[in-house]
Amino acid sequence: MQRYDLRHLHDNFYDRMEELIESGLKVGEVGIFLFEVGDYSHIQKSADFIRGLQHDLMNSLKFNEVDWTIVVKKVSDEERAKRKDDAIKAAKLAEEKRIEAERIAKEKAEAKAKADAEKKAKEEAEKAEAEAKAKEEAEKAEAEAKAKEEAEKAEAEAKAKEDAEKKAIAEAEAKADAEAKETASKKAPTKKAPAKKIPLKKAPAKKKGK
Repeated sequence: MQRYDLRHLHDNFYDRMEELIESGLKVGEVGIFLFEVGDYSHIQKSADFIRGLQHDLMNSLKFNEVDWTIVVKKVSDEERAKRKDDAIKAAKLAEEKRIEAERIAKEKAEAKAKADAEKKAKEEAEKAEAEAKAKEEAEKAEAEAKAKEEAEKAEAEAKAKEDAEKKAIAEAEAKADAEAKETASKKAPTKKAPAKKIPLKKAPAKKKGK
């Protein structure tokens, strides 16, 4: 086990740490690296750095208020190459899965958009058809009402005309009757009323003298 103090390098300890792992540690040996924690970003960054080198990160823990330590086990070049190859394969597989997932999601989104568009178009077509039908029925009802109104009006006018003609005929007949009667009365001989006989008063008979 080796212990290395990198605090004097402050934020720039990564290259020196890699150098010490490669040259200072034997395969399977453990090294403890001490560094300044700084803004705490080095905690995660150092762990990712060791994993990127394909060595084993045994531990990562707080040393004091301002310093941090990581425990690293050196891995053989063969194992590191295998891990790197596995990591590349895993990354490639993850990328393929991501691309496939994106493709499926895109197809689903396009299918949904198409279905939504078709549904909307169908709804709009049905709405337009319903509006056209309603308009047609309204126009038909209006035309029927107008035709009925005109028929009733024509019927009323015909009836009024018929009544007027009947009245005119009746008046003409009445007038003709009156004129005929008047003409007949003028042509008929006037009958003179018989003269009243005035009774003659007889003179009283003179009495003969005795």
